[in-house]
This record gives sequence, structure tokens and C-alpha cells, in this order.
Amino acid sequence: MTTQSEAARAADRAQALPLDARTRVVHAAAMRTPGPGPLSVPIYQTSGFAFDDADTIASAMSGPEGDFVYTRRGNPTVRALESAVADLEGGSAAIASSSGMGAISAVLLSLLRPGDHVLAQKCLYGGTFSTLSDLARRYGIETTYLEGDGPEEIAAARRPNSRLLLLETIANPTTRVCDLPALLAAGRAGGLLGVVDNSLASPVLCRPIEHGADIVVHSTTKYLAGHSDVIGGIAVFADPVLHRTVWARAVELGATPDPFAAWLTIRGLQTLAVRMRQHCENAALLAERLVAHPAVAAVHWPGLDGHPDRAAARRLLDGYGGMLSFDLVGGREAGRRFVGAVRLARLALSIGGVETLVTHPASTSHRELGDRQLKEAGIGAGTVRLAVGIEHGEDLWRDLDRALSALI
Repeated sequence: MTTQSEAARAADRAQALPLDARTRVVHAAAMRTPGPGPLSVPIYQTSGFAFDDADTIASAMSGPEGDFVYTRRGNPTVRALESAVADLEGGSAAIASSSGMGAISAVLLSLLRPGDHVLAQKCLYGGTFSTLSDLARRYGIETTYLEGDGPEEIAAARRPNSRLLLLETIANPTTRVCDLPALLAAGRAGGLLGVVDNSLASPVLCRPIEHGADIVVHSTTKYLAGHSDVIGGIAVFADPVLHRTVWARAVELGATPDPFAAWLTIRGLQTLAVRMRQHCENAALLAERLVAHPAVAAVHWPGLDGHPDRAAARRLLDGYGGMLSFDLVGGREAGRRFVGAVRLARLALSIGGVETLVTHPASTSHRELGDRQLKEAGIGAGTVRLAVGIEHGEDLWRDLDRALSALI
């Protein structure tokens, strides 16, 4: 069995090398796996761990750094995933969860108190928006929504009870890209913790901690796992003290990932870089062709010259992402007809799998929003979200073109 010193030396060797992200995703989990050096991370499919004496198990219960006791509190397979994603994001530690919303909820419920105030960009994921609305109803935790265009918004909206700034690297489904360094610096100057949802970029395209984020959250269901076969989430922390604070609440909330789900995510993580490259290449091809199609009123993808955040995306992202959205000329009815007409693209929720998925946000992911809220979030009644997969790009275009032409 690998000793503690051998594992430490392996980690030191890995950290000493100036590794590119494409290499780090392959080796990040394996370099931190306890045991006799298996190529694949072992699955510790157990609810608990046995001890020889009462003092040892009592000591292990003291916090996240102790020995494994009960899988809700920690598990070697889950820890391998947490260490890998923390490494890729440049964080000190991470907490994995059973879903992306589990990670977001653990962070919000751990750090906010009744009467606190949150600043958040308007174009948030619908589930996050619903959670913030519920916090307002239950606990009087109000949220002020910002355009995200500049740091002056934060100074103007901040209150004495403001606690947290919530942003997304690439917004879903509008693909807005905010100026993370400027906004996070303004938030920090005002005493706010900066939380960034990096699900749509992944650490291959952006690492928000490098730009001043305190916490980065992911739905690992998306690009990190990448195969539409697992539900999961993770929160990565720049500060180990903040990690410990959230961990204490997260383990009691019980949004714990199953070890097999963690293993599936690690398995997907190893091909993240090559998948992201193909996602981005296909999205570029489709976005450029959709712009010219007569059935399309507008296309939203950060790699297009006409995108409002093109300059910020060029500065912050190592690729423009595999999700795009577009507005159809015929509005809501055209959107409904289109998503029912595609054949290769699948009508399904989620993002980040190897297959291309299409949805109509106004009736699915953002159905909780009224017409006014949809407009404020930058989503139209005829907006279609396309989670571009890794299929052959020309095959995807033929499918979209056929469905679009039927609308004219």
C-alpha cells in the first residue's frame, strides 16, 4: 500500500511540473488517490469505515481533514474528485455534492443569515433564481439583480447587510460573459464574498479563483462528467477556513454524492480538455451559419464579433464554450416547432454531454420566470438553447438547417 510519504512525494512531483490544463485533467485525480497506485481511482462503495478504538474515531469526526468515518462526511473516491477539481480550479479544497443545486444551496445556506442581502447578475440559471426567490420568501434574504456591465453597479447596489456577490462565467442561456476581475474586485472592496458558477466554462476555459473569486461552483453533471449519465455538483474554495465553514453545514444538509457518481465524474474529467475543444469548434461552426439564416433573428455566442461581451470573453476565456442560443423570427410558436423538428439534436434538458441537446428555455429551464423577468434576463419567447455536442459539425448543421427551413 502506498505510504503517506510516497503519496506526498507523488503530489509534489506533479505540482513541480508546469503542466498544461490538457495534461492536468488526465492526471489530477490519479495523483491524489490513496492505495497501491491503481491507474483508475478505486470505488469505495461503502456507507462507513470501521475503527479499532473510540479515541481514533472521535478524532476523525473533528473535521473534513480527518480519517474517513461515514460517507456522508467524506469518502476516498469523493475526496479524489474534490482534490482533482480543486487542483484544476486553483483552489485549496472542495466539497462535492449530489447535484449542482446541492452545491449552490450548501454555499448559500451556509453563508447567508436571515435579513442578509445578495447581489447577483440578472441572467442567472433558473434553478439559482428560484433558490434566491425562496430564500427571500422564507428568510427575508433579498437579492438585487445587476446587469453585470461594470463595477459601479456593485457600489450603487451594496447595502450594509450585503454579504455575497453571485456571478456566472458564461450565463445560461444568454451566453453573457461578465468582467469577472472588475466585478469581483468591486465586491471584495465592499466586503462581499464572490461566488462564481463556472459550469459552462469548466476550468479548461476559465478559472475564476485566478480572477478573485472566493468560491467556484459547478454542476458536475455538465462538462466535468460529460456523458449525460451522472448528476453531481461541487464547490471549490480559495480559502481553507471558508471551506471548513461550509463543510460543517453541507454534511448536515445531506446533499452527498454517491461514490459511484463521483467515480463516473472522475472518469469523465480525464477527457474534459479534448471534449471542450470539440464542443467549442462545433459551436463556432453552428453560430456562424445561424447568423446568416433567414429564420434566425439573433445568435448569442461569445465568439461572435457582434456579441456584447466579445472583448471580455477574449480576455477571460481560453475558448468560447459549447453552448449557444438563438432567437427565432417566429417567436414562441417558432421555438416550439423547431425543438420538435430536429432529429439528430435531442430535445432534452442539461448541457455538456457528448450529444447535442436542444431546449426552449421559456417553457423549460426558466419556466418559473414571467414575461417581464424573462425579458430582464435577456431571454425571448422564441429563444432556443443549443448545447452543442461533439458530433461531426456538418451533420449537426444539416439537422438544424432542415428544421429551420421548415419555419420559413
